[in-house]
Amino acid sequence: MLHHVEIYVSNLSATKTFWAELLSHIGYKLAGSWDEGFTLRNGRDAYLTFVQVSEKYASHQYHRCGVGLNHLAFKVKGRELVDTLRKHCKDRGIVCLYDDRYPFANGKDYYALFIEDPDRIKVEFVAV
Repeated sequence: MLHHVEIYVSNLSATKTFWAELLSHIGYKLAGSWDEGFTLRNGRDAYLTFVQVSEKYASHQYHRCGVGLNHLAFKVKGRELVDTLRKHCKDRGIVCLYDDRYPFANGKDYYALFIEDPDRIKVEFVAV
């Protein structure tokens, strides 16, 4: 079972606003915060931690098609919640990927939203 994921970010403030607001829709809450990072937990075992990248490594640009993380995917209960998340993103100017094919960008039986976080990490919400 997954225990946690830790992600280094370029702008901790923007990241905290993005992730905390977005994941609050699916039950995640702020579980810890310190000068260089924060943790979100949904009451289960696994949690997400975000940490400000140090200046030494800040010039290493992330791209999801390179070596490393491609995307994070979250199961959500029902299509209505996927639609709610999309509205949240649209209202805040968050980039929605494959928007011309929403909600079936991954096939006719796969109801999902794909977006990008402030560092362009792809995030997926799929209805189950």
